[in-house]
Amino acid sequence: MRGRLAAFLVSTLVVAGAASAREVTPAEEREFPYVAELPTCGDPAVLSRVSTNFAEKEAKFWRSDLTIREYEQIKPVAWRPWGLDTIPRRFCTATVTVSDGRRTRIDYSVREDLDFIGNGWGIEFCVIGLDRNLAFSPACRMARP
Repeated sequence: MRGRLAAFLVSTLVVAGAASAREVTPAEEREFPYVAELPTCGDPAVLSRVSTNFAEKEAKFWRSDLTIREYEQIKPVAWRPWGLDTIPRRFCTATVTVSDGRRTRIDYSVREDLDFIGNGWGIEFCVIGLDRNLAFSPACRMARP
């Protein structure tokens, strides 16, 4: 009985390993390749775009005049966490000061070819405590890798 159980477990692991194995083609080697050259987490263009999009979202959807005033402790979290064959993404975190004086964490990502109509790099962000529609719930976790 023990021998059968051991044989079953070994064969299950072998089959599972074979099923999960796949060929990885780096995104830079595709027919329509990515270049994987994204700005850094603290790049002024990235921070400006995050601030602009945050203020626009607050004004348009929540009728709020909140803006991001300052970024501190900007840190990279991950670079291409799902492998070389996925769309290049850089995940970042920082502490922001919002115009109402609140200091909170922001999680954001810079993503290649994911701007409007796939033109240039795009961003996605979530400010903890200001994810009013819970798009990245819980606590902005869905904005992180």
